[in-house]
Amino acid sequence: MRPKPMKTIALFVLLCATVGAQDDLSKQLLSVKRIYVDRLTGGETAAQMRDLIIASIHGAKLYVLTENQERADAVMRGAAEDLIYTDQFQSSDSVDMRSGIAAGSRSARTSSGARSLSIGVGDKDSTDIHERKHEALATVRLVNKDGDVIWSTTQESDGAKFRGASADVADKIARQLAADVERVRQGGEPR
Repeated sequence: MRPKPMKTIALFVLLCATVGAQDDLSKQLLSVKRIYVDRLTGGETAAQMRDLIIASIHGAKLYVLTENQERADAVMRGAAEDLIYTDQFQSSDSVDMRSGIAAGSRSARTSSGARSLSIGVGDKDSTDIHERKHEALATVRLVNKDGDVIWSTTQESDGAKFRGASADVADKIARQLAADVERVRQGGEPR
């Protein structure tokens, strides 16, 4: 059965409108002036991650950050976790070889004699490594006043050379936001 031309045209218009709506949302990054960073869900470290994200976005000088959600053009929401754990590696190798030969004779008329040969080799190697690791992850999104997501990113880190994992994730979020705002200014789409 062949689709009716009117339905095909309506579907095409709907598809174009959906694609156009996505473009409009990313362009809203340019109209946002003031951001409120909401509490992040996650473990106990999510509050610390929120503070680091605020500091990183403030340092990027993209937007004015506010503690008053009513004054904000967009709200940053999301989840974050900072984990410290111990990675353990154990291994054990062993080589062992034993051998033995014995011979003996005894007679009532003659003297007795005995022969014996024994060989033994052994080697054992054991490794037990405990390594402390630090890992942070955050997924955040910018939501406009209508509740539509206009930008989002997920960043993770095992730590950087001169900063911890949480600070590195916060910095990555600010850099990604700055890069995506610049991309939209240039007429492109955020990543």
